[in-house]
Amino acid sequence: MSIDQNEQIPAEREPAAQPGQAHGAAVRRGPFRAGDRVQLTDEKMRLSTITLTPGGAFHTHRGFLQHDEIIGLPEGSLVKNTSGHTYMALRPLMSDFVLSMPRGAAVVYPKDAGQIVTMADIYPGARVVEAGVGSGALSISLLRAVGDQGYLHSIERREEFADVARGNVTTFFGGEHPSWKISIGDFQDRVVELEEPGSVDRVVLDMLAPWECVDAVATVLAPGGVWINYVATATQLSRTAEAIREDGRFTNPVSWESMVRGWHVEGLSVRPDHRMVAHTGFLLITRRLADGASPLYPAKRLSKSDFTPADVESWTPEREWEPSDIGERGVSSKKIRRAAKDAASMVQRGALLNAERLAEEEDQ
Repeated sequence: MSIDQNEQIPAEREPAAQPGQAHGAAVRRGPFRAGDRVQLTDEKMRLSTITLTPGGAFHTHRGFLQHDEIIGLPEGSLVKNTSGHTYMALRPLMSDFVLSMPRGAAVVYPKDAGQIVTMADIYPGARVVEAGVGSGALSISLLRAVGDQGYLHSIERREEFADVARGNVTTFFGGEHPSWKISIGDFQDRVVELEEPGSVDRVVLDMLAPWECVDAVATVLAPGGVWINYVATATQLSRTAEAIREDGRFTNPVSWESMVRGWHVEGLSVRPDHRMVAHTGFLLITRRLADGASPLYPAKRLSKSDFTPADVESWTPEREWEPSDIGERGVSSKKIRRAAKDAASMVQRGALLNAERLAEEEDQ
């Protein structure tokens, strides 16, 4: 996918949602407007994403396409550039957006976000707490699921990551989402300060050491509530599962990973694609038991003697966990600041375009 890194994604393209209309729906339907994010597909199926700006142009080595020729057209229209090359214009899907938006941290891939929403049973009106907001990709999926009447409380340790997430979420929904709250700090401390015991329906953790949060999750999660973890390595997966079992207030955890393999389908040429989205992370899910209830485990369980001191040491390093401990590249402060600046400029530019559009409508 080709993305113009100089493009900024405006946010407040439309007025607030009308009564009875879901928040963000207005920017997902109707003809193209100034400020819309548009995905262009050329004759070779190459993708480019632009932001429609009055008087703007999309330039390639094959000529240029005026933005004004797209503004006002319905989705799915075909347009030609100055050299006669044809493009198909569509609004990007949510999966397209999260993979091309500014990011300070790695995003939760759409294949994992879809699993989280479905397997954790994130429903409209649910009260959800997440930690490890990163760039806001998973937050977008969770807000879509809980809806305007739900509640999503996102807790992030780093203010700069929270700034990136705010810009991306606001841009995607065309304004601030009424169900979203974001707080800064360590999850295990902040969640018990800000949420009442037993008041949360779902907990979603995307962090390095979720086993440190067992007591906090057990405190705020309602009986029957779901706790789902997204972890990158088998070591994290094992440590989290054993911590949950040892606590005794949750059901036996279940873990899995998902992989996506596309297929080439053209006439009689039907075969798997040469590339696939393989391992991105493990998912581990469990549910809160009623107070006083004992968990049911399979008849055969590993005993503590089956774990060596070296195993325990690998689970509990003396120093604080860092991304490098699980094979992830660290994110430089410069990159985070740039992503936060890009995300914030989306909101500012969107508000400006919206104000100009409203002024033009008043003049007419």
